[in-house]
Amino acid sequence: MIYRIAFSLVAAALGLALAAGAQAQQTLRMSISIQQNSHYGVAVDAMAREIERRTAGRYKMQNFYASALGAEREAIEGVQLGTIDLTMTSTGPIPNFVPEVSILDIPFLFRDYAHARAVLDGPIGTEMLGKFDSKGMKALTWAENGFRHMTNNKRPVHAPADLSGLKLRTMENPVHIQAYKGFGIIPTPMAISEVFTALQQGTVDGQENPISSIQGQKFDQVQKHLSLTGHVYSPAVILMNKGKWDALPAADKTAFVEASKVAVQANRARIESDEAGGVAYFRSKGMEVVENVDRAKFQAALAPVFVEFSKKFGEANIARIRDYK
Repeated sequence: MIYRIAFSLVAAALGLALAAGAQAQQTLRMSISIQQNSHYGVAVDAMAREIERRTAGRYKMQNFYASALGAEREAIEGVQLGTIDLTMTSTGPIPNFVPEVSILDIPFLFRDYAHARAVLDGPIGTEMLGKFDSKGMKALTWAENGFRHMTNNKRPVHAPADLSGLKLRTMENPVHIQAYKGFGIIPTPMAISEVFTALQQGTVDGQENPISSIQGQKFDQVQKHLSLTGHVYSPAVILMNKGKWDALPAADKTAFVEASKVAVQANRARIESDEAGGVAYFRSKGMEVVENVDRAKFQAALAPVFVEFSKKFGEANIARIRDYK
């Protein structure tokens, strides 16, 4: 009798151990290109907490910051290959993988944040997220960088004529590069991790980024002039390796998507906070800020480029986004 009880206890313990093994925590690696204290960092940290909570600890995200696993393009390639599980990235290098998404990078396409978020959170954004599936990636949700502005060390920029001949770092994005040439800029594509040193050494005269990125990357330390051009709205996207996604049970897929939405809330809140105090912050650091930029002149300067974009993307497709309400 004693032996039977002992055997039963051992069997029960073994069963519990096997069950625990089946529920062993999986650690997923997430990469971002900028530092933890940023509009990306708060997003992926919030997502990590939510995934662990919503899956009762069965999944844990290990976040890597500041391009520790490679710049954005390398991180996207890593997600495709499965060497990295997730990444949050700008759309800078995305056209190299999903060309259709580059329509979102057309200058002056979005009126304001409410318009951009409505497009990305609605049917147009959902449709575009689906275009990643055939590329070895699951796009969980759209996030953002914000509206981009220009900084440089040469002169204040009030109108496109002031940009002529300036060598500006740009994202590795063909739509941006084509548009900036229309402004008279000499575009110089490079990864965000290389920009501070390039500005410091004078390799480029300036760069363009949203307020959160300019502040987070400390470009105020190596730039004199900021012009609030708001020339491009810059989306971001949270990507997951398609194989890892496909292996998730349905309930866990829901948990990951909902966690990514919490991440976007944190991302957008940080951007709004940074922008609320951004101009005062930059002036306190000695930067000259041009707030009253002649946006109509900037749009007019791109008229020939817009003709090319209409041919490339189709005017109806552009209008569908531009006129979305």
